[in-house]
Amino acid sequence: MRRLVLGAATVAMAATAACSMLGRQAFQQPVVQLKDVAVQGIGLTGGQLGVKLNVYNPNRYRLDATRLSYNVVVGDNSSTPTNLATGTLDSQFTVQSGDSTTVTIPVSFTYAGIGAAARQLMNSGAVPYRVNGDVTVGTVIGNFTVPYSSTGRFSAFGGNSR
Repeated sequence: MRRLVLGAATVAMAATAACSMLGRQAFQQPVVQLKDVAVQGIGLTGGQLGVKLNVYNPNRYRLDATRLSYNVVVGDNSSTPTNLATGTLDSQFTVQSGDSTTVTIPVSFTYAGIGAAARQLMNSGAVPYRVNGDVTVGTVIGNFTVPYSSTGRFSAFGGNSR
């Protein structure tokens, strides 16, 4: 009887591991890109930005995100890139199958901290950016923490371009 129980437990664990592995292979990573940056407030030493990220779900089922870490860097290699924001958003949000949602990250800045990027934006009308991090999502096949990375150019006049 004991062998039967141990055998059944072993088969159940193997089946669970196989399903988990198949689920991970079927899971497609969400695509996270910078959508827009809006000034939300200005003070004597700096201000507050609303950095909007577009999160696209390429899967055939909805994703329930529980955590989003981010690192936003502006500038290019010819100048010194500036780390604009790093942090974690613990607000839950849902992205339906084949759809996108916008997540807004509040970012505080100092004028000294973003001076080079602001000068580049004023001189050329655009500034390159990189946004990366990871997102933790709950799916019908389990929970996943997956990395994302996106680059592009943000234009003061036309928003984001890739």
